[in-house]
Amino acid sequence: MTTVLLVDDQALLRSGFRLVIESEPDLEVVGEAADGHVALDQVAALAPDVVLMDIRMPGMDGIEATRRVVAEHPASRVLVLTTFDVDDLAFAALRAGASGFLLKTARPDELVDAIRTVAAGTSVVAPRVLRRMLDLFAPHLPAAPDQASTRDVVDPRLRALTPRELDVLRLIAEGASNTEIAAELFVSEATVKTHVGNVFAKLGARDRVQAVILAYECGLAGSGAGRR
Repeated sequence: MTTVLLVDDQALLRSGFRLVIESEPDLEVVGEAADGHVALDQVAALAPDVVLMDIRMPGMDGIEATRRVVAEHPASRVLVLTTFDVDDLAFAALRAGASGFLLKTARPDELVDAIRTVAAGTSVVAPRVLRRMLDLFAPHLPAAPDQASTRDVVDPRLRALTPRELDVLRLIAEGASNTEIAAELFVSEATVKTHVGNVFAKLGARDRVQAVILAYECGLAGSGAGRR
């Protein structure tokens, strides 16, 4: 059973989400909160698998609440709710550690699928959608240096990666699937999965979302980053 905490300052929305979620036999709503402070108390008390987190709330907003949940309760994964598909606050929540974002206008089947996906340890932001978001907000990220090769990366956070792992991270940041990475690098998908797992472990990234954001922050991806 996947347990869910609903965090939204609108009671009507929480009720609607509850009806959709509890109609599924493998999902259970274990609590609700109307602001970030109450959400943190609920996460500590209930240890939900997934926190469905609104961003714009009075008091502690969803960004700070997400940062605190990720830092203090890493077993609980955060799926943020947003009104717009490209939202600077949603992007900030991803940088704070959320595993993905979902539109409040999503269909019921999209909502439950997203919850299951996040609970399984995978992000729910399609790689190319995340890439478009990051490109839009690239001016707010550290400038990427001009690079002749991924092997020239000097950011200390990337020094633990092998040259092949750097190539894999760059391709992840470009929105490539494991199948596409395998074709690009002329290796098997099983080998790619191993490289991806190593990249996540070395960077402390929980999923592709976090890895892509870090790649942009380190200058490995974005308009200023070099190509092989």
